[in-house]
Amino acid sequence: MELHVKKNASSSQAHQNRARMLISCPDGPGIVAAVSHFLHQHGANIVQSDQYSMDPKGGMFFMRIEFDLADLEQRLPELEKQFADVAGKFRMDWKMNNVSRKQRLAIFVSKEDHCLVELLWQWQAGDLDAEIAMVVSNHPDMKEYVESFGIPYHHIPVTADTKKEAEQRQLEVVGDDIDVIILARYMQIISPFFIEHYRNRIINIHHSFLPAFVGGKPYAQAYDRGVKIIGATAHYVTEVLDGGPIIEQDVQRVSHRDDVSELKRIGRTIERVVLARAVKWHIEDRILVHDNKTVVFNG
Repeated sequence: MELHVKKNASSSQAHQNRARMLISCPDGPGIVAAVSHFLHQHGANIVQSDQYSMDPKGGMFFMRIEFDLADLEQRLPELEKQFADVAGKFRMDWKMNNVSRKQRLAIFVSKEDHCLVELLWQWQAGDLDAEIAMVVSNHPDMKEYVESFGIPYHHIPVTADTKKEAEQRQLEVVGDDIDVIILARYMQIISPFFIEHYRNRIINIHHSFLPAFVGGKPYAQAYDRGVKIIGATAHYVTEVLDGGPIIEQDVQRVSHRDDVSELKRIGRTIERVVLARAVKWHIEDRILVHDNKTVVFNG
């Protein structure tokens, strides 16, 4: 079988000495100056900076910085160690990531393939700068297609009686070196035990414009209500069904002429686009989670 091969050079290869920093902390004077001064002291060149304050007086402050630093891979551990002093002064929740390190993705899927296909296409084209480490499914349907990309496919059946054992097997397969799990129309409820292992690292696509029409059969719900707009929502998974922090949404107008089948067809296109955007923003370190909301620096 002919393998699908990525042809485009990734952005991580083009930026061997680039790092990203994400910061959230209580707002106050001097945060930007302190971070900029620290990076300048260490010879770093800031190439992009975004910040947002919920309220300059007593609110939370969020910041995303990209910077270049010679010999980054060797110097990053020491840079992180020294930045801890700055972070402590401002009570920062923070992280630094080396752009050249590709994030590892695990995609969970059931029978519907449109979201999976979109992610694989973007990955093949070089638009999704990550490593798809595996696809996990409760059905065997897409095994041959996925493996044609050279990606491992793990078929783990799930029934009401075997759900606990299946989740344990999934945890073993995914392990500790996966950065994000993508539920690409994976039609199973994830247990709190599983979620706790990957807090704010499980992205789901819900085939509805949340918070409306939560749960099952949202297109039938929408049709029964005679909606004029349908949409899709990508969000982080929490213990509250379809209630996690929203990352991205999109909509399209529909009419009384569109039956449930047509709503589903239109919705599949929206779902593909919305999920791909959310995954891309996550792996590019553009998302900060605060309580049950997100700040997304996608400009």
